Amino acid sequence: MKDLGDQIAYWDGIGATKTFTHPVNPTWLAGASRTARILDYGCGYGRVTAELSEHGFSDVSGVDLSPALIARARRLRPDLRFTVLTSPPELPCDPGTVDVALLFAVLTCIPDDDAQRALVTELHRVLAPGGLLYVSDMVLQDDKRNRHRYATHADRFGTPYGVFTTDNGAVCRHHDIARLHALLSGFDLTDEHPITVTTMNGHQSQAVQLLARKR
Repeated sequence: MKDLGDQIAYWDGIGATKTFTHPVNPTWLAGASRTARILDYGCGYGRVTAELSEHGFSDVSGVDLSPALIARARRLRPDLRFTVLTSPPELPCDPGTVDVALLFAVLTCIPDDDAQRALVTELHRVLAPGGLLYVSDMVLQDDKRNRHRYATHADRFGTPYGVFTTDNGAVCRHHDIARLHALLSGFDLTDEHPITVTTMNGHQSQAVQLLARKR
């Protein structure tokens, strides 16, 4: 499979019209200063970035690889800072210059193991010591439809179990919780909470939110 790391054609096309729903838990950021430097990685059309601004955070910015989604974000919230990533996951940030980074439904859009590790490594680089990484993402589903999709994709393409193709062409990944824990092994996990979300294609699915702190 090609383009498992970015799928730019999808996100500049059908993906740019979708609605994203993973909720922000403001209590997890209660200890952060309202002037904390917050980065919403894979911000899409800026929904979470805008919500953080509405919670009183004054230094929030969003980045995404999709010019179409960033254009939508800028139309909706021209007062906020949104940047197109030209060489993801590389960020235009010096080491240790971010206090809080958010990854909301981003890992599910990056099915490749190496690409996921590279992203988490880059976020670790830009986070200050003690900085927070707030992840919200999809876990493996146990229903017949998803089990069939996982097995079919693994057999056909040799991808990890949990990777599948949506009906409209996106290649996504649902995660064993142990996989997410392993990705965050360079951080101290401080909180974890299961949630139910509506996917961008309108299905009810199980997800998890993880809060981790850079050592």
